Amino acid sequence: MHVLIATAGSHGDVAPYTGLGVRLRQAGHTVEMAASARSAELVRRSGLGFRPLPLDRYAASGTGRGPGESGRGGDLTKVEQMRLARELAPDMADAVTDACASGAEILLLSGSLAPLGLVAAEGLQLPCVGVFLQPLAPTREFPPVIVGLPSLGPYGNRIAGHGAQALLARAYAPGVRHLQRRLGVTPDALERRRATWPVHHGFSPAVVPRPADWRPGLEVAGYWWPSKAADRTPEPRLAEFLQAGPPPVYVGFGSMAPGDPERLGLLVTRALRLAGVRGVVQTGRAGLSVEGNDVLTVGEVPHARLFPQMSAVVHHAGAGTTAAGLRAGVPAVPVPVMLDQSFWASRLTALGVSPGRVPFRRLSAEDLAAAIRKAVDEPRYRQRARQLAALIDAEDGAGRVLTAVERLAG
Repeated sequence: MHVLIATAGSHGDVAPYTGLGVRLRQAGHTVEMAASARSAELVRRSGLGFRPLPLDRYAASGTGRGPGESGRGGDLTKVEQMRLARELAPDMADAVTDACASGAEILLLSGSLAPLGLVAAEGLQLPCVGVFLQPLAPTREFPPVIVGLPSLGPYGNRIAGHGAQALLARAYAPGVRHLQRRLGVTPDALERRRATWPVHHGFSPAVVPRPADWRPGLEVAGYWWPSKAADRTPEPRLAEFLQAGPPPVYVGFGSMAPGDPERLGLLVTRALRLAGVRGVVQTGRAGLSVEGNDVLTVGEVPHARLFPQMSAVVHHAGAGTTAAGLRAGVPAVPVPVMLDQSFWASRLTALGVSPGRVPFRRLSAEDLAAAIRKAVDEPRYRQRARQLAALIDAEDGAGRVLTAVERLAG
């Protein structure tokens, strides 16, 4: 079976699918990924085929992501992001369709490309499975994850969820209409596909239980993890630093680029000093660089290797980084910046692995230091983190997707 996995976004929006792709390949399937050209090396290191999608204009805008993804969004307003997405949608729709038409027999779609990919799947009569990193379907149990709202109550949450879906549909509408004309897909046929297609969510039911009001076919599969083959060799200084003292605290903001890196670096330095802890700071897209006897700045280091050696992790609460911290069984201090990050930060707090979020827009060295100190000093956070890690370790999210693929193939 020739499987095409289509996704859009930066490293954290692509890496989990490399592990999923490897699992499918090990089961005897041919697997390709369609993503931004920036992800080509990441995908090919995993031994998967690669097809580029025309996302360079979005990357050049300063966001590097599509609507609904857990990205930066610092250089453009949300209105401007939506406008740019509408402009790019027809080109992306054609690229996804062309990738599907080049031998794919089954299509796996991330949430960011689902509106376009579903039209392509219907027009080409391809079996299709959603593989989402976030719970995007409306529910009474929590508000829409991409807008960072607090709970609005059961009815308010569901209404807001439908509103968020309407906004995304509007962003993709030009691409959807273009592809319907190109492939001859009627509105009724597309609606039937949308109403019944299977979607598997790549997070643990111990972290986000399946909402009771979701329709049949929406499942919580469990995490799928970045391919080990995609890991980079750790920096030589890191092992020496880790051996030179007690477990440090990790600080990193992934693909976020929130504000002045020099100012942020000084704030992080002061927070670590006030908390009295050693630190490993990941440069990331924020361009952080922190120097000191008790702090090491590193480049790209796989979280699966790094996080288990930390006493706590301070991060932006993106879906992938949140997952990596939970897998490692270490306490978290989430510093959400935008979109779904507030949702994951709330989950970390509700699960008892974090003393609470420190929102980036109100970030201070004193507040960050207090949260770090609490996460490190109070045993309950580490105990709960280890309990969750054991539950997550027993799951096989990629295996559940493999079963779904082979059921459709049969």
